[in-house]
Amino acid sequence: MTFKPSPWPRKLRSQEWYGGTSRDNIYHRGWLKNQGYPHDLFDGRPVIGILNTWSDLTPCNGHLRELAEKVKAGVWEAGGFPLEVPVFSASENTYRPTAMMYRNLAALAVEETMRAQPIDGAVLLVGCDKTTPSLLMGAASTDIPSIVVTGGPMLNGWFRGERVGSGTALWQMSEAIKAGTMSKEDFLDAEQAMSRSSGTCNTMGTASTMASMAEALGMALSGNAAIPAVDSRRRVMAQLTGRRIVQMVKDDLKPSDILTREAFENAIRANGAIGGSTNAVVHLLALAGRVGIDLTLDDWDRLGRNVPTIVNLMPSGKYLMEEFFYAGGLPVVLKRLGESGLLHKEALTVSGEKIWDEVKDVTNWNEDVILPTEKALAQQGGIAVLKGNLAPKGAVLKPSAATASLMVHRGRAVVFEDIDDYKRKINDPDLDIDETCVMVLKNCGPRGYPGMAEVGNMGLPPKVLKKGITDMVRISDARMSGTAYGTVVLHTSPEAAAGGPLAIVRDGDFIELDVPNRRLHLDVPEGEIERRLAEWKSPVERPASGYGMLYHDHVTGADTGADFDFLRGARGNDVPKDSH
Repeated sequence: MTFKPSPWPRKLRSQEWYGGTSRDNIYHRGWLKNQGYPHDLFDGRPVIGILNTWSDLTPCNGHLRELAEKVKAGVWEAGGFPLEVPVFSASENTYRPTAMMYRNLAALAVEETMRAQPIDGAVLLVGCDKTTPSLLMGAASTDIPSIVVTGGPMLNGWFRGERVGSGTALWQMSEAIKAGTMSKEDFLDAEQAMSRSSGTCNTMGTASTMASMAEALGMALSGNAAIPAVDSRRRVMAQLTGRRIVQMVKDDLKPSDILTREAFENAIRANGAIGGSTNAVVHLLALAGRVGIDLTLDDWDRLGRNVPTIVNLMPSGKYLMEEFFYAGGLPVVLKRLGESGLLHKEALTVSGEKIWDEVKDVTNWNEDVILPTEKALAQQGGIAVLKGNLAPKGAVLKPSAATASLMVHRGRAVVFEDIDDYKRKINDPDLDIDETCVMVLKNCGPRGYPGMAEVGNMGLPPKVLKKGITDMVRISDARMSGTAYGTVVLHTSPEAAAGGPLAIVRDGDFIELDVPNRRLHLDVPEGEIERRLAEWKSPVERPASGYGMLYHDHVTGADTGADFDFLRGARGNDVPKDSH
């Protein structure tokens, strides 16, 4: 698209607070001066909010204070006035019941922080899984010039000569413990190898996926996604981002100029090419809703179906984010998409340039990490969207992380009513289950397990693992970590707690999975399904107060991004009235 910059100089929104000599102007300006800021900083130059998701309890973002200083340096260099603002930081590691429950709250908090305070532009300083979508959602709703800079992934983990992928190794090793092929002592030794530097997961988990999505959408500078957290080039990226946001404010280059349908289509295809997390589905659907773009699950399936997965990273492949960066990172992937006719080359980015102009001359430095198309991990690597009488509104599966032999499967259901039921039963040697069965987990969707926790990649029962089996078909309305793997059907909609057909599946029912034909079918007569649904009663109680009640009452289904129903398509950055 063609973008026409706004005239400069002009009066910015921050001047409603800081410009002039009224009592209110002096009130706002004078109090900020107690930090030692000279008077000429309030002369109408761009005021840049550095929205920092640093927290000691968000380990992935534990180094963002240092990056914030680099962003500030860039803002100062470009003639702006940087002000660091702490914002809601939902940690994947510590938040219960799940960080996803608080993504919408974080987005609300960011939106109101941006709207209520005297900032003309924002640097979104993010990393951990939900911090990237929540800040993007908040920025999209206010439509104030904004740019993403991520904290970057951890360095490779190594344990006894083997790469250790954060998250992925945890799932693998915990299964090995149950199978009796790994000792607890070795597991504890491996713990020290999993997280050996600052940063987010070093696999193509949700954090790295969402960093890639921000870049593919055009909301981050080219090359941002893959630079390791401790690499000096990450700090350079932060400083360049600080410089760039000042010019974006002068040009009035806003999220609505960048987050177009073409941008979302580029991101969906990029997700298929990198073998990205299924969590990107709910986050991009929610973000699209914020800017009024009618993005659907059908778009995910249509756009990703013929995209080969060419990034050889765990959990789909064997390498980690450090190697992805050395190979050239996401720009190489975007160039490959462009050469294959799978990229909207005219899409605008925060640089002010078209996305193709940023990537057309990059080089792939390692074709074992970013593979040739003919050696792709999966020729159809996008997210598969399944529908049928078990998922009328859709369910998702990640083909690049699944077992080929299970992509067409019919099996007897073994049902877990909720995650506690699963935990009670799964290790029981008398559990009536074998590798041909289909594991079904209910009541773990947006309302059922408030927030839709990452429990969909249910660990297999020990009696099956001890046979050497490492994968089974699993179906739920939950999510799974982007670091996880397996033939796992997720986000089944409508969810069980909302009365979806998943709610009435019983032990012994047969379920048919047909990924090539995008079908998920409960092999029970229609009349019996209707009878069971008529008798069904929700096991979920409405919270009596607080955010839990707000969440329960307004969260939408996974098929529309699990955002709040009252936030879709509404945006604005009007200056609030002064109360002084």
